[in-house]
Amino acid sequence: MVLKAVELENVSLTINKQPVLKDIDLTIEVDDFLAIIGPNGGGKSTLLKVILGLLKPDQGRVKVFGNKPGNPHNPVGYLPQHVSFDPDFPINVFDTTLSGRYHGIFKGFTDEDRNLVLEALEEVGMLKYQDRQMSQLSGGQIQRVFIARALVREPKLLLLDEPMASIDPEMQNSFYKLLSQLKSRMAIVLISHDVGAVSTQVENIACLNQKLYYHGPVEDSEEGLQAVYKCPIGYISHGIPHRILKKH
Repeated sequence: MVLKAVELENVSLTINKQPVLKDIDLTIEVDDFLAIIGPNGGGKSTLLKVILGLLKPDQGRVKVFGNKPGNPHNPVGYLPQHVSFDPDFPINVFDTTLSGRYHGIFKGFTDEDRNLVLEALEEVGMLKYQDRQMSQLSGGQIQRVFIARALVREPKLLLLDEPMASIDPEMQNSFYKLLSQLKSRMAIVLISHDVGAVSTQVENIACLNQKLYYHGPVEDSEEGLQAVYKCPIGYISHGIPHRILKKH
C-alpha cells in the first residue's frame, strides 16, 4: 500500500455557527505540487490548519502520512499567511532559521541543527546573508528565510499559505523556481486567493470556497476553473502566472 501525504474524507467544519468547510474529499500524493485557490474567506487557511491538526473537523477523517494530524512525527513544514515578525527585533537570518529546530525549553541546539540551517539557507539562496539582520531584507528574501526555517524540520510535506502576497512578480518567478527544486523530495501545497499566483510549474490545481473542486493538471483545468469562477481565464504560455480576468 502506497502511503499518501494527506487524505481527507468527507471533512466538514463549522466555526461560530458558520460553515467553513463542507464535505471535503482530497488526496495529496507524496510527490504532488498542488495549488489550492479560492476567494478570501473560502476556507483555504482553515483547511491547512485541519491538516496540521490545529483545528479538528466536526465530521470526516483526516490522515497525514497515515497518522492523525498534529502527530509530532509527521514530517510537515508550514509557512503561515501571517508570520509574527517584529522588524525592529535584533535577530539575524541564521538565528531565525535555527528557531525552526526548537526542541523545547532547556534543550539547546546541536551541531546537527546548525548544519541543517546552513544547508537550508544555501538551498534557498540565502547563505551569504546568514549574518544579516532580518530588518534589512526585502519581502522576497524574508519569505526565503521562512522557507528555510520550514526546511530545517526536514519535511516531506510543505504547506505554504499565500507565500506570494509580499513578493513582486519578478521575485515570484524566482520563488517558483525554488519550489520546483524542492518538489523533487517533498509534496508541496500552495494556497492563494489569486489565480495569478498559479505558475505553470504547479502540477495540479483545486478551487476551494467551502466546497472543494479538484481540477487536476493545470493545463487541463481551464474549463473547470471557468465554471467555478463564472468568467473567462487568461492564459500566458511562457511561464508567467495565469490571470483571471475582471470580476469573479
